[in-house]
Amino acid sequence: MKVYKRKANDPAPLGQADPYMIKGEDGRYYMYATEGQIYSSDKLFGDWKYEGIGLHMPGQKVCWAPSVIYLDRKYYMYYSSMDEDCEEEHGHKLRVAVSEKPEGPFEYVKTILPPFAIDAHAVQTPSGLYLFYCNNDYEAERAGTRIYCDKMTDPLNVEGKPVCVVWPTLDEEIYMKDRFRKGQHWHTIEGAFYFYKDGIHYLMYSGACYQNPTYFIVYCTAKGPEDADLRTLDWKKYPDENTYQPLLTKNEIAEGLGHNSVLYENGKYYIVYHARDYGDIEKEEDTRSARIDELIVDDGKLSVKRL
Repeated sequence: MKVYKRKANDPAPLGQADPYMIKGEDGRYYMYATEGQIYSSDKLFGDWKYEGIGLHMPGQKVCWAPSVIYLDRKYYMYYSSMDEDCEEEHGHKLRVAVSEKPEGPFEYVKTILPPFAIDAHAVQTPSGLYLFYCNNDYEAERAGTRIYCDKMTDPLNVEGKPVCVVWPTLDEEIYMKDRFRKGQHWHTIEGAFYFYKDGIHYLMYSGACYQNPTYFIVYCTAKGPEDADLRTLDWKKYPDENTYQPLLTKNEIAEGLGHNSVLYENGKYYIVYHARDYGDIEKEEDTRSARIDELIVDDGKLSVKRL
């Protein structure tokens, strides 16, 4: 297979929307991206090898945002896709595929949630297995996509008691004005990623549309014990629900920064996200590629150190 060289701030070739990175039990690094792409590398900042499309999803189309967790000696991939005959804009169902190897192939096993359900992140905590995902609220004052959390009874089933944990509160979170009906501006909160450190729970997410100038990565926090039920926590947007203060947004070299995962390695946190080179918004093709920087975690506050 072709081996790709890492560009500055870019661990793999173009086209990795919604990158999710893990370290496999074999010691290699693996990155999963929209459409079921899989990449691997011996080193976090080494050469990345394209493993191909590693997801087999018969009868489905349009795979979004796969995320992977290792449980019970298997790798579970959570992703969203449409049925082949679906023409609905919000027809994505949340599904799970399984593999014995991090490089796949992953085989579809089950549909977990009906439309619209996207951007899953499964996390194992001392109190159990939880699933963060996105769903729509068409009737809210700020209508749009928001983040929910449910507990899982096992890797293939949710309890069915979801709680909305992050919802739109800002104009900068608007995906599109008058999207579905006149006067109703559609907001989007998506791409949840959870982690815990020193008594503080962190939930990172993206807002707006990746083609909008305000598209961003930000986070909310909640204080509580590590074994807390994640649905019961009092999540607070940083710095507050009325202030637009992104952790990452467009800068002098990149735009469309969003949909991140986090990797902890050798005592440091790293944030993996997609972006396109500044000015590429005019191009017809999707030029988003995976980027990686150091994430500084300091007593409830996050910052990014560009590498």
